[in-house]
Amino acid sequence: MLFDLPTSVSFGGKEWDIDPDFRQVLRILEAMEDPDLTDGEKATICLVNLYVDVDEIPPELAQAAFDAAIRFIDHGSGDGKPGPRTMDWTQDAPLIFPAVNRAAGFEVRSVDYMHWWTFLGYFMEIKDSVYSTVLSLRGKKARHKKLEKQEQEFWNENIGICRLKPKLTAEEQAEKERLKQILG
Repeated sequence: MLFDLPTSVSFGGKEWDIDPDFRQVLRILEAMEDPDLTDGEKATICLVNLYVDVDEIPPELAQAAFDAAIRFIDHGSGDGKPGPRTMDWTQDAPLIFPAVNRAAGFEVRSVDYMHWWTFLGYFMEIKDSVYSTVLSLRGKKARHKKLEKQEQEFWNENIGICRLKPKLTAEEQAEKERLKQILG
């Protein structure tokens, strides 16, 4: 139906119930950004968080289940080709939620349930916020566009929220800390 929000996805000739609450999807997206997790672990986290009856999915349908999950998360859009990285759900959470709350008109984390596509709709309506400014500047930098004078000033004054931090594995972070200790 045109106005219905999906609570299941189809693969393997069957409809599979999902938990479409935005929190589940954000857990999945956080895992997808975790450099300490293998691709298999990321896929498992995705399936466990999204599918109501994950234990009933036959192993031979795991890839189809994962593909269906990604289509749901992407709202059926996208060509599968990632663009330049301009956001990080974990790093940007302190900026995302106030902007989404403003678009929604209420604190979205206070509701017991909100469909991912509803949350995504609010997310897409973010405008005139610190987060929309940060995304715009990151986008320009990713496309190697020159920032206007006021944009460069904003970037420099807010470098901590503007620059995406690299995702280091625990091993890489430990090595970084070890080098800091050596170099002072």
